[in-house]
Amino acid sequence: MSALSPRQRQQLKGLAHGLSVSVQIGAAGLTDGVVDATNRALAAHELIKVKVGQGSDLDRKKGATELAQRTQAHVAGVIGRVWILYRRDPEEPRIELD
Repeated sequence: MSALSPRQRQQLKGLAHGLSVSVQIGAAGLTDGVVDATNRALAAHELIKVKVGQGSDLDRKKGATELAQRTQAHVAGVIGRVWILYRRDPEEPRIELD
């Protein structure tokens, strides 16, 4: 899996702007349930937002990286408590990156 270029990250952030949060992380952190929900959301949408709840003490950048690794996704951005994750659909890609 090749890394996203800065231009591709910017493009994905722009596309994610109007999206609603797909997955929420609570006080329990990155549980298997969160990973499963993230995998389902990425399979359905390719580009998703994940929100870390106030009760969670996850480090925002390390947590985003860990979730991306566990779901074979890319971190397109971390904005406050919201993570933007992207995983290209291998069979029917919906987002064309520059």
